[in-house]
Amino acid sequence: MKFLDEAKIWVKAGDGGDGVIAFRREKYIEFGGPDGGNGGKGGDIIVEAVPGLNTLIDYRYAQHFKARKGGNGAGSDRTGAGSEDVVLKVPVGTVVLDEDKETVLADLTVAGQRATICVGGDGGHGNAHFKTSTNRAPRRADKGYPGEERWLWLRLKLIADAGLVGLPNAGKSTFLSVASAARPKIADYPFTTLTPQLGVVRLNATEEFVLADIPGLIEGAHEGAGLGTRFLGHVERCAVLLHLIDGSQPDPVRAYETVRAELEGYGGGLSEKPEIIALNKTDAMTPQARASRVKALERATGRPVRLISGATQEGVPETLRALADTIYRHRENQPG
Repeated sequence: MKFLDEAKIWVKAGDGGDGVIAFRREKYIEFGGPDGGNGGKGGDIIVEAVPGLNTLIDYRYAQHFKARKGGNGAGSDRTGAGSEDVVLKVPVGTVVLDEDKETVLADLTVAGQRATICVGGDGGHGNAHFKTSTNRAPRRADKGYPGEERWLWLRLKLIADAGLVGLPNAGKSTFLSVASAARPKIADYPFTTLTPQLGVVRLNATEEFVLADIPGLIEGAHEGAGLGTRFLGHVERCAVLLHLIDGSQPDPVRAYETVRAELEGYGGGLSEKPEIIALNKTDAMTPQARASRVKALERATGRPVRLISGATQEGVPETLRALADTIYRHRENQPG
């Protein structure tokens, strides 16, 4: 299934049904009076997060959604039927934005969570509503009120606990494959990963977390270079970032600073998230290169740097434990 994490749709709630003008006509009853009923309510537009979906591909070709109009009123003071709501099913983690792509209308982070985006119009009053002691035979009935309508942006932000960031060919896909049961595409050329990949990391029978592999960033990504920063939204919800750096290249500090600059250029609080720095591909490094590059990175970042190898799994269990500890601390600090 094609991965689609953004879609623009048009939605319209149903209009209210019309009220009617009617008068009671029964044998042997001299004064019947008005008995026109009210119109029914139009259907709402509701967005619901459901489990089992991980893409917005359903909204790639069907982009217009309209609820039905409420039923009209009838004689004998009968109210028109209300119309059924239209429920749009989206993946967990979907953000509903207004047409300006900035105003958040709903953020659906839990399966079963719902949000009413457009409210259906109320039904119009029939002439029985307007009967008074001085106006005993009103000949007025109102039309139904129009339902709300708007253009929306649906944007999917995957629910992951930890995110993998780094330059292309930093070894993110390999790390994800050895840390989880995910099987991302792995090759020796840049931009092997074109869409975000998720994997569940199980440390033991009771501890697990979700790890997201984000396509590689390059210099100028926040301005649209390469794949740009389009997929960085998928790590906005992460509790911690694992920054992988290719240790086989001669200047790991430059690689680190390039990615950090793109995170800061993107915004969204990514540059403030807890970060674990790991120098990857230690199997392709000499002992002297290990020592010098770790020292250079620690001097430039002011943080400890881990040595790992996705190919040999050196340092991987310890890094996963550090990620898990950071995630659990984050969960404990969350309200509720």
